Amino acid sequence: MKITYLGHASLAIEVNGINIIVDPFITANPKASSINIEDLKADYILVTHAHQDHILDVEAIAKRTGAKIVSNYEIVTHFGNLGFEGHPMNHGGKWHFDFGTVKYVNAIHTSSFPDGSYGGQPGGFVIEGEHKNIYIAGDTALTYDMKLIPMRTKLDLAILPVGDNFTMGVEDAIMASDFIECDKVLGYHYDTFGYIEIDHDTAKRQFFEKGKDLMLLDIGEFIEL
Repeated sequence: MKITYLGHASLAIEVNGINIIVDPFITANPKASSINIEDLKADYILVTHAHQDHILDVEAIAKRTGAKIVSNYEIVTHFGNLGFEGHPMNHGGKWHFDFGTVKYVNAIHTSSFPDGSYGGQPGGFVIEGEHKNIYIAGDTALTYDMKLIPMRTKLDLAILPVGDNFTMGVEDAIMASDFIECDKVLGYHYDTFGYIEIDHDTAKRQFFEKGKDLMLLDIGEFIEL
């Protein structure tokens, strides 16, 4: 499993030769100017919620690649009405895709489309594929529901927001890693704009002092599990 950081909360994941894009917000992110969405491969696009900084490039990528959009019922219906293929999910449900299993799990946040229309309830994803299990939290506060995840799935990596203000900050992300019983964390949703800028060295040190590993990748950098 290969995970590439595309900036903000955007990821490219390759599992068993299948390409997945998560929450594509690239063309309006000046920090991600090195990423050309025309070069991205996508068989699926996973969307955690409807905010613009998570759906901006969904249409462009799906139109070019024919990728199937996986999200909550409201988001999939929205894009379905625009002619895009999708797979609707809701909290607690899972589905076996050709790259592995996806479960849609709780997140505490808001969710509306840029025009203010309802975007359903926000969520995160637990993905099991290539004998590796990851949790993509999406935009969320720290929630006690996270304790349910390791009761069903032993995680190899957690992808958690660390930018604070709109989501968990570093301190709550450390507690979240305790809840989900995963000490290997990839941070995201930070530095894109002033409200969520963080001190990288301080954040990494705080995790290290708790016996945990926080990875803050450069945009375009990847890890392999």
